[in-house]
Amino acid sequence: MNQNFSLLDALVLVAYLGGTTALGMYIGRNQANAKDYFVANRAIPWWAVLFSVVASETSALTFISIPGLAYLGNLGFLQVVAGYIIGRIVIAYTLLPRYYEGELVTAYALLEQRFGLATRRFTSIVFMVTRAMADAVRVFATAIPVALILGSAVPREYAMPAAIIILGLLTVVYTYRGGMKAVVWTELVQAGVYLLGGTSALILLGRSVDGGWNAILSAASNADKLMAIDWYTGLDRPHTVFAGLIGGAFLSMASHGADQLIVQRLLSSRSLRDAQRALIGSGFVVFAQFTLFLMIGVGLWVFYGGRTFATPDSIFPTFIVERMPPGLLGLILAAIVAATMSTHSGAINSLAAATTHDIYLPLTKRSANDPETLRVGKLFALIWGVGLTAGALLFREQGTPVVVVALGIASFTYGALLGGFFLGIFWPRAVQRDAITGMSVGIFAMAFVVFARQLSAAYPGLADTLGPLARIAWPWYVLIGTTVTLITGVVSSYTHGNPRTGTERGAA
Repeated sequence: MNQNFSLLDALVLVAYLGGTTALGMYIGRNQANAKDYFVANRAIPWWAVLFSVVASETSALTFISIPGLAYLGNLGFLQVVAGYIIGRIVIAYTLLPRYYEGELVTAYALLEQRFGLATRRFTSIVFMVTRAMADAVRVFATAIPVALILGSAVPREYAMPAAIIILGLLTVVYTYRGGMKAVVWTELVQAGVYLLGGTSALILLGRSVDGGWNAILSAASNADKLMAIDWYTGLDRPHTVFAGLIGGAFLSMASHGADQLIVQRLLSSRSLRDAQRALIGSGFVVFAQFTLFLMIGVGLWVFYGGRTFATPDSIFPTFIVERMPPGLLGLILAAIVAATMSTHSGAINSLAAATTHDIYLPLTKRSANDPETLRVGKLFALIWGVGLTAGALLFREQGTPVVVVALGIASFTYGALLGGFFLGIFWPRAVQRDAITGMSVGIFAMAFVVFARQLSAAYPGLADTLGPLARIAWPWYVLIGTTVTLITGVVSSYTHGNPRTGTERGAA
């Protein structure tokens, strides 16, 4: 074990893991039915939902990768986070009221009401694939600092799988037992732990640099590390005003309006007004949180003098291992684990909810209140928990910051999902085949956009043909996917009569 990782650190970490697991199991000890299991009977106060939303989108990616972004660049990522707030406001007054018009458990039930069951199944499966891939990456990221801490005592190829398996099993235990209640209330604890860990790192950085934060800010300012606004109008940079505000808004609209992971928490609120307060408020909390972790990256750049690291994701973990005092090192590691467990537990529950309500119940014709539904829902939670852990074991580290990898995965299908919802809301002429056609074309188009860079590298002859397409930055992905989906759906709707005028009925 790494010489800096003391017995006190081990006790802190074990106490956190054991305490969180026990708390989750205790809170969710009594589950009445599937609705209670998946949306906590819509009895969660808005402030708890707010921090649950924040915690669910804060994994080890935020804790590990975001400081690396500022270390290599500046504070430009805040432009994207500002876009997140705009996107949340739009969703709060467009999609969210429609979710509360019916007793919905999944976001995709709304599409069944508008288009038909096939659309619900299609979008739910798209969500499952995307969420499973992204969450596997997040769990993998947590193993990075664990491997550094174990040091030479255990080869890294064994340390990382061991960390993934332990985290996966503990999270599955309380998520399986406690459902959404356990997820939300343990996430409050987890959010407190990782925010305390981040604040502690910020303070320690100030004490580790001569002159403290005044010296850090001065050096960072001279090197333009504090620059947060970039007016560049091209599409090839991710952290600009236009890419951030527009692209970030569309990414947030998709993640918080069309992704079951977040929508399920909002549906656990006591009322529509509470859900709106939680959703919009979470945007401002997330902005403050990202500011915290980006400033840690700035401090690390000054502390290390711009030293080059093997990967961006190893910068903050290296500081944690080398500089954290006994006890605090254990707390920081617990904070990283907390961030991952909160997202992991939410992903397991949301995937189980989508599988149960969007696939299982329509096929079996069972009622959501049937006791068998609760048993099957828990079984799906167990299966997804094991599956996500296995996916994390298969992931391999690369030079790209893990947070960028995860956001790229999400952007791959988010545009199509959001476009499907917008088509249903804003284009009455569209029927089921238009929605499915639009989303299918949107996903195919984004596959081409996302892999354009790889294609141009693999086949140099295509470089001139692809041109700027191969250089589009990831914040634009959701907007492009949404636009392609909407245009395709609208065009497709003119291949048949208008159902609103009686020339065509049904879901086609």
